[in-house]
Amino acid sequence: MSGIIQLLPDHVANQIAAGEVVQRPASVVKELIENAVDAKATEIKLIVKDAGKTLIQVIDNGLGMNVTDARLCFERHATSKIRHAEDLFALHTKGFRGEALASIAAVAHVELKTKQDQEELGIHIIIEGSKVITQDVAVLPKGTSFLVKNLFFNIPARRNFLKSDNIELKHIIDEFERVALAHPTISFTMISNGSEVFNLPSSNYRQRIVNIFGGKTNEKLVPVTEETEILKITGFVGKPEFAKKNRSEQFFLVNNRYIRSPFLHHAIMNAYDGLLRDNNQPSYFLFLEVPPHTIDINIHPTKTEVKFDDEQALYAILRATVKHSLGMFNVAPILDFERDANLDVPYDYKDKTLDTPTIQVDRSFNPFETENETKKYSGSSVSYAKHTQAQPHWESLYTNLKQDTFEVTATNFETDLVASTLFDDKSTESQTLLYQLNRKYIINSIKSGLLVIHQSRAHQRILYEQFLTNITIHQASSQQLLFPLELQFSREEMMYLKEIQPNLEGIGFAFEKMGFDELVISGLPAQISDTTVTEILHDLIYNLQENLPEDSFSLSDSISKFMAKSVAIKSGKYLNTIELENIVNGLFACKEPNVSPFNKPIFITLTTEDLDKRF
Repeated sequence: MSGIIQLLPDHVANQIAAGEVVQRPASVVKELIENAVDAKATEIKLIVKDAGKTLIQVIDNGLGMNVTDARLCFERHATSKIRHAEDLFALHTKGFRGEALASIAAVAHVELKTKQDQEELGIHIIIEGSKVITQDVAVLPKGTSFLVKNLFFNIPARRNFLKSDNIELKHIIDEFERVALAHPTISFTMISNGSEVFNLPSSNYRQRIVNIFGGKTNEKLVPVTEETEILKITGFVGKPEFAKKNRSEQFFLVNNRYIRSPFLHHAIMNAYDGLLRDNNQPSYFLFLEVPPHTIDINIHPTKTEVKFDDEQALYAILRATVKHSLGMFNVAPILDFERDANLDVPYDYKDKTLDTPTIQVDRSFNPFETENETKKYSGSSVSYAKHTQAQPHWESLYTNLKQDTFEVTATNFETDLVASTLFDDKSTESQTLLYQLNRKYIINSIKSGLLVIHQSRAHQRILYEQFLTNITIHQASSQQLLFPLELQFSREEMMYLKEIQPNLEGIGFAFEKMGFDELVISGLPAQISDTTVTEILHDLIYNLQENLPEDSFSLSDSISKFMAKSVAIKSGKYLNTIELENIVNGLFACKEPNVSPFNKPIFITLTTEDLDKRF
């Protein structure tokens, strides 16, 4: 009987490996950019088209490859990064597994152009589905150019499961930012569909953060520095007042490699304890250096999950360092009621020498001098004495007044009978009263019992239908601002705002300018104040990031929902009688008053029978 176990062909094994390594276009971008960094490039250029589904190209000026390396790099487990198993515990490069290029070539059309500095000619290779189509010599500049076209052309199921272009482009930008932050001395450029998204020159850590996340980021950063035997920490954390509801500005870079670590993230949140509002996330850009033998990166092909030898020590050091930096720059208050804040001495003054204070004496000062003494006025040789004059009596003010008297002959008073006729009996009937319970529910008495309304959900329903109608009909009212608002957003956030700009204008926003990282607003919807517009737009972007719909109606519906959720009154807000009546009347004027935009019940009724059963 013949054996049933067979060795898989290379192209099948490569497709299986591609399922782990190449999950979406952003995975290809990550692998190619990291290879360019390992090649000691000083300039890296990323070009994508249709969010990487049609084209991904990475061009660098690194070392390049010779003919043998150019062919061998597409084989599985072929790498220039390690030689022995011991090298896994002393990694100084991004890649080391030798699977990325083989996996990419198995599911896409790949074109490689590379040349070493000392060679006169380079090599040009075209591969489709792990099969080499052509290999020629070519005149090329120094460095390497990887061009990946038609990703997942031979795996239609994987291609169909890709998200929209906006979501895929967001993931590409995330991978680009992570590598660009880890290597500020390298110049990075990113172009999407012919337009430049990033142009990052060589700089330091702080300037690279500002170039990626906008000019206003500079004032939000607090420096963090600490060096111990097992860990060196440099970087920046954000001030608590600039915290966001998403985690888009949280970066751990260990040995110049982006990682995810819920354990270390908990240390940061612990350091911010008591400084953040509910559900807010601080920003941090922390560069950690640990000995290579104390960290294990070979856990997952994406290499974003790592294991540390002594996580408890790293946790304690990181938490103490961040807390110290927040306190050092007077961001975190110190609970010492007997301490005078004016007596605080900055850390920079610990090594300075003390100077003897100078003493100044006013020799002309006389404490026994009285105000009644003669005072000399400058510019005159005559001395004037201060005399007090007696004030006249108050009765003298009323002398010599004309005394006119007159007699009141008749006076008409409004009788009680006439006054009572102003109010008819119908207006004095008992009216339906509204009450607010715990500043969360509205209690309204009805004929059959009680009506209990959730005030926040009711307001969400009212605003949702208003916003959706305004977007659809384009008849929203906008209140023009006397002074336009200038707001700063990251480039990724600006991409979302440009995508939904027509919908926002339908609600009532008026934009004067939309740049790469700057937004100028000249008009706002009537329901939004200028003090809350920044938070509302951040919440809207956060809610749309993972589920930006393709068709226009679904997009309008989603924007109306999330805008209504952000603008609606929250539980805990006191409402006067007029506001209560407006919410109740507005709710029952809606088309669907029973449920909120998120399909949650808005009100319940308690009939008299229900109340009788309670007793």
